[in-house]
Amino acid sequence: MEQVTAQPRRGGLPPGVIDGAHRRTTVGLLLLVTFVAFEAMAVATAMPTAVADLSGLAWYGWAFTAFLVAQVVGMVLGGDLGDRRGPRAALLWGAGTFAVGLLVAGTAVDMAVMISGRLVQGLGAGLIAVSLYVVAGQAYEAALRPRLFGAISAAWVLPALVGPLIAGLVTEHAGWRWVFLGLIPLVAGGLLLLLPALRGLGAPADGSPGTATGRWWALLAGAGIGGLQYAGQRLDLVAVAVAAAGLGALLLGLRALLPSGTARAAGGLPAVVASRGLLAGSFFGMDALLPLTLTELHGYGPAAAGIPLTAGALGWAAASNLQGRRPDLSRVVLLRLGFLLVAVGLAATSVIALPGIGGWPAYLSWGVAGLGMGLGMPSAGVLLLDRSPEHRRGADSAAFQIADVTGSALCVGLTGVLVASAASGLLPLSAAVLLAVAVLAGLALLGAAVAPRAGVAAVAEEPAGLATTLGTP
Repeated sequence: MEQVTAQPRRGGLPPGVIDGAHRRTTVGLLLLVTFVAFEAMAVATAMPTAVADLSGLAWYGWAFTAFLVAQVVGMVLGGDLGDRRGPRAALLWGAGTFAVGLLVAGTAVDMAVMISGRLVQGLGAGLIAVSLYVVAGQAYEAALRPRLFGAISAAWVLPALVGPLIAGLVTEHAGWRWVFLGLIPLVAGGLLLLLPALRGLGAPADGSPGTATGRWWALLAGAGIGGLQYAGQRLDLVAVAVAAAGLGALLLGLRALLPSGTARAAGGLPAVVASRGLLAGSFFGMDALLPLTLTELHGYGPAAAGIPLTAGALGWAAASNLQGRRPDLSRVVLLRLGFLLVAVGLAATSVIALPGIGGWPAYLSWGVAGLGMGLGMPSAGVLLLDRSPEHRRGADSAAFQIADVTGSALCVGLTGVLVASAASGLLPLSAAVLLAVAVLAGLALLGAAVAPRAGVAAVAEEPAGLATTLGTP
């Protein structure tokens, strides 16, 4: 395989990611990321209307959990496929699978079909996410990769700002189905722009042949997450056995997929990976619940219910830009501050569940939580690269993403169980929201407590976990 090699400019500076050698690849990648990001931001806004139309409030959480569980599997499959056949094949399968999932969800006649569509979407999204890293490693020299990842992060900003509003307007005036169906031609267009630029990118010459073992561990972990959520919705004697089996499956799967010591947030890399999971779970658990809360408790329409998500995105973008301008600041301090701001944002958002206050505080409070994510997420990424040796960086990056998705899936699953309990009359929805906030804020405070461990220097020994599972040298 012939790697695209960038020549230095006058003065020793590397060429930009939009020069002649990289322009088409960069534009295609950014378009694909933008459309996937728009879908991610839009679905939370449209989902309350969709579940009401499909009479599926009790299954609300499954629409998000199914996506996240399948994404874990897709990440492992994407890494294996990228190593064996290169990023072009992985992106083709990922974008095609994602588009099929959009079609299934957009034409769903009941919640079972909707959840199936979300499952297929998640699988495609996982394939795409890992493929981006494979492309970055093959098509861009090391000096260009920070600029590329900065551009990819920026590609999330516009969807985060306008996605909820556009999705709300589309849902109100054209129907929630078009939030899904309208993205299919856009995803296809981004893929068509990208594929010609990837013709020269085959399988890495020194790549690992991969192994099926990682796929089975990912499936086991996903089954464990699903089992826990199902048990939480049954609330009977059978649920005890299902919960025990689900917890066992989850622990076994994650033990193989994550670095040794992640569960106890051991110093160094394990604490970094654990922090990513705690940060994502505490934020996205409420991010999925917030539009439903405003819709059900306060009668907001889809567009108005999506505005807090935009506020969170604004805070995220502002804080991310700010921390990028201060490379002299400690990443551990910023990570801890990020956790604390997420906890404050969650606590302030909880007042919308109290009688007589209304939903307007969420327009401000969720922006505070977004500030925490903007400080915490980039800082965790920098700490990952600092703590991960070069020969293990791909496997550690995959573990990093898996912790993110698993933390999100568990916390979204928890909120789904509480919503199902409210739908069945076991407790008021307002109480379910308060209980969810208490748990999520507790996780954020736990993250603030363990964040200093992420500053511990990397140890020399090879950790057990994903590196061994995927056959990484």
